[in-house]
Amino acid sequence: MTWYLVRRLGAAVVVLVALSAIVYALFYLAPGDPAVLACGKGCGGERLAATQQKLGLDDPVPVQYWHFLEGIVAGRDYSAGPDVDHCAAPCLGYSFQTDQPVTALLLDRLPVSASLAIGSEILALLLGTSAGLLSALRRGRLTERVMTGVTLLGFSTPVFLIGLVLLMVFCASLRWLPFPVYVPLTEDPVQWARNLLLPWISLALIQAAVYARISRVGTLETLLEDHIRTFRAYGLRERQVIRRHALRGALTPLITLTAVEVAQIMTAAVLTETMFGLPGIGKLTVEAVNSVDLPVVVGVTVLAGIVVVVANTVADLLHAAVDPRVRIT
Repeated sequence: MTWYLVRRLGAAVVVLVALSAIVYALFYLAPGDPAVLACGKGCGGERLAATQQKLGLDDPVPVQYWHFLEGIVAGRDYSAGPDVDHCAAPCLGYSFQTDQPVTALLLDRLPVSASLAIGSEILALLLGTSAGLLSALRRGRLTERVMTGVTLLGFSTPVFLIGLVLLMVFCASLRWLPFPVYVPLTEDPVQWARNLLLPWISLALIQAAVYARISRVGTLETLLEDHIRTFRAYGLRERQVIRRHALRGALTPLITLTAVEVAQIMTAAVLTETMFGLPGIGKLTVEAVNSVDLPVVVGVTVLAGIVVVVANTVADLLHAAVDPRVRIT
């Protein structure tokens, strides 16, 4: 297990370095001068040259990329003449629009996005696995047909349509819930959960449909395996067979699927946060793209890549802990 852990962590580091190189090349080496965006309209001459020097854009490309990595790991100094600004690690630069550190902007928005993603993921797992297991155990009955229809409906419905319907029904018509306004968890946990309930449901319904299909197929395949028939032949109760043996094999694929769905949640969160007006990283991304705030877009992209790589690494380790055969490969 130790060697497997070392290999997975090493692979994660390699992927992150490759990701940083691709992101830097796409945003900073593409046609166009980032210094012009940072300096603003009508900027030229000595002012533009000073901006290029401050951002390090007058250095060779390998040196620029090295400074980019150095800023993430150890911090970075931005100098233009006598003035020197130190950006503490992990440094992703300064916003072209607000001149604030990108890391500070991301950390300020991160609690909102984390609350939205974690809450919706937990709700999706509970709804999806329950529906999938119930559908598999009631195979051929009306329950399975209903669950299959609901799953297909949830999988094919866009997140913005679900969110819009929920707002119209529960906020505008019935007035059971307020329009979502983010309240920090530390201030009022009840109001925090109440205001995020509709965004959670909007994201969770689509993810739950995926979990339901995977858990249903996994349960049906596991119930047909030889060792399950052997346990039944020994006289074990059906509840014991399902709880102790069938569920473990059926739910193992969900570990890997959960890591893959992290990227899907982050993509859907952009629409969800914009629709519900939540001040998270998704909304920050939309604002940065509209204003061509290059460092913020780069910071969001790097953060998203880190989250996906870490999630997949954790999923691989959990998969190896559940199924020892994985460690051999």
